[in-house]
Amino acid sequence: MTVSSRDIVVGYDGSDQAEVALHFAARDAASLHLPLRIVHSFSPPMGGSGLGYGTLLPADALDSMRDGIALNVEKAGEKIRQAHPNLEVSVIVLVGNPAAGVLSEAEGATAVVVGSRGLGGFRGLLLGSTGIQVASHASCPVVVVRGEPSVTAHTVVVGVDGSDLSQAALGWAFDYASRHSYGVRVIHAWTVPSIDFMAAPAAPPADVATISDEEMRATAEAIAGFRTDFPDVNVEERVVQKSAAAALLAEAHDAVAIVVGTRGRGEVMGAVLGSVSQGVLHKAKIPVVVVGSATTSGPVGTGA
Repeated sequence: MTVSSRDIVVGYDGSDQAEVALHFAARDAASLHLPLRIVHSFSPPMGGSGLGYGTLLPADALDSMRDGIALNVEKAGEKIRQAHPNLEVSVIVLVGNPAAGVLSEAEGATAVVVGSRGLGGFRGLLLGSTGIQVASHASCPVVVVRGEPSVTAHTVVVGVDGSDLSQAALGWAFDYASRHSYGVRVIHAWTVPSIDFMAAPAAPPADVATISDEEMRATAEAIAGFRTDFPDVNVEERVVQKSAAAALLAEAHDAVAIVVGTRGRGEVMGAVLGSVSQGVLHKAKIPVVVVGSATTSGPVGTGA
């Protein structure tokens, strides 16, 4: 079953990370007045038998397992209904690869939310395979919940680089901030262009001051329309000479979320998740929103 374009989808497996993701998704769905769909997709265990190892569970055993899981997921859904009485909540349990199940249900959705590492994740792994696969392939914005932000957090941090994807990321950040009464901190990171002195031995040194001024102007132009569309949102601009991932993480000390595009300028076209989004996903300790190329223009969170 594929969700409608007016749902928020959340992957849920009962882990601590999934609980945080579930509550994040519920709050956002309630603020958007959209239904919430809780999706649990599991791979049945393979066991040994007289037919050899790797044999699937019998149908009745699989049904019993699915019923037990569905009961637990429904209990989680009921808690959300009690916390958000006006929120429409539905539950679906699928048999199959967890990432594939969430992606199938998220096709055309407004957004999908997942935890950074579920029950099957390795303890030392900061970002699980499900989070990576969903963030890489979803056709809508993906929120990978790395942990709860501080109760005093009040800012949405978003990276811009002049690309179309960064404009879509700005749209998500401003829309989310407006709905939750947060500010937006726009980060534009830049580095001095490298020069091949073997190919151009007489190349003049880079004028850092001029480059910085140009980057500041470009950033101001990129957010001008959002300032007009969201006059209630307090905006901070940071133009820093640093790698983008490092700049975003450093500026997120008081943030509720970090918003990035899946691939910006300078990224290899074949890479779905660019180096910036990967770097932030693996190191951030708060929710990270990944806005992909399939996202339509306009305020992302509204489903426009």
